[in-house]
Amino acid sequence: MIKAKYLHVFNNETKFSKGFFDFLLDNHFDLNKHELFHYGKADPSYKKYPMGVTFAKYYSMIKHFKLLRSMFRVEKIIIHSLASPWLLWFLFLFPKLTKKVYWVIWGKDLYFYKLLEKKHIHHHLYEFFRKRVFKKIKHVVTYVPGDAELAKQWYQVDANYHECLMYPSNLFKAHQFDKEKNNQVITIQAGNSADPSNHHEEIFDKLLPYKEMDIKIIAPLSYGDASYAKRIIKLGTDCFGDKFIPLTSFIPIDEYIKMINQIDIAVFAHNRQQAMGNIITLLGMGKHVYLKSDITSYQLFKKLDIEVYDFSSKITLNQSIACCQTNKQKVARHFSQTNLKQQWNTIFYEN
Repeated sequence: MIKAKYLHVFNNETKFSKGFFDFLLDNHFDLNKHELFHYGKADPSYKKYPMGVTFAKYYSMIKHFKLLRSMFRVEKIIIHSLASPWLLWFLFLFPKLTKKVYWVIWGKDLYFYKLLEKKHIHHHLYEFFRKRVFKKIKHVVTYVPGDAELAKQWYQVDANYHECLMYPSNLFKAHQFDKEKNNQVITIQAGNSADPSNHHEEIFDKLLPYKEMDIKIIAPLSYGDASYAKRIIKLGTDCFGDKFIPLTSFIPIDEYIKMINQIDIAVFAHNRQQAMGNIITLLGMGKHVYLKSDITSYQLFKKLDIEVYDFSSKITLNQSIACCQTNKQKVARHFSQTNLKQQWNTIFYEN
């Protein structure tokens, strides 16, 4: 076997890693030169990849010391969400390793401390190591320039910025549907999960003036905080009655895409960059999307001249067909597989 040159460390999100390695395999990247350390339960489907794969629990000391050995051995360490206390500890103890690190910013790993409502002593300790490790990292990977700027502003990260769409889930996908939506009901998506960061209460307040109109509000709540989901279901039902439709169980991706096609307007109230795969899919289908204007994802779309709407403004149910078509074209051009392949090629093979 060829000695691995690239070590990937993934957080426990196989929905991203599977798509990522399928993409590398399909685009003829030599996976024999890659190695994977993945948090979470072992998944036998990863045996199809021609590379070394290790699944580990957070408390597995032996596997983490093997990880440290790999970190010294490889040329590049690509960390997909820098959140593990083990990684922070290793990079703190061996600062020379940070020169090899390519930090693929997911969002929560950057914003974690800033968005905590209550900070306990273990959060302060965690932040102590984050500050000292982050500022030594020499490479950050993201397609949201504002996140790279925040890393520099908050943590004095003096790193090379590598623009990269990161994962296939962030790409434009052309979908064909047997039948287009033909009813007059305005279908509105509220948030993307049962995480409290969705701030559904704020969304409902914005939509209350339309509760007597011919609308339907869909709230994906199938993953996240179960107690929060229960509270939002009650609140949504109290506010909108049977016009509120919570999605509480996972549905196959094909059905989910068909459901998104029925959406007219999507409203998000996140206070940080979040749900980008979902938002890109919506914009690529020509849907109207509302975001808070002070977050980095809103700024990205504005920079790309992709029309998104300010959450702080009045939500309007009238939609511009011309704007929808223009958005489709711009999303297809920028969020393309060709761009993603070229970007990862540059990251892997640059000096």
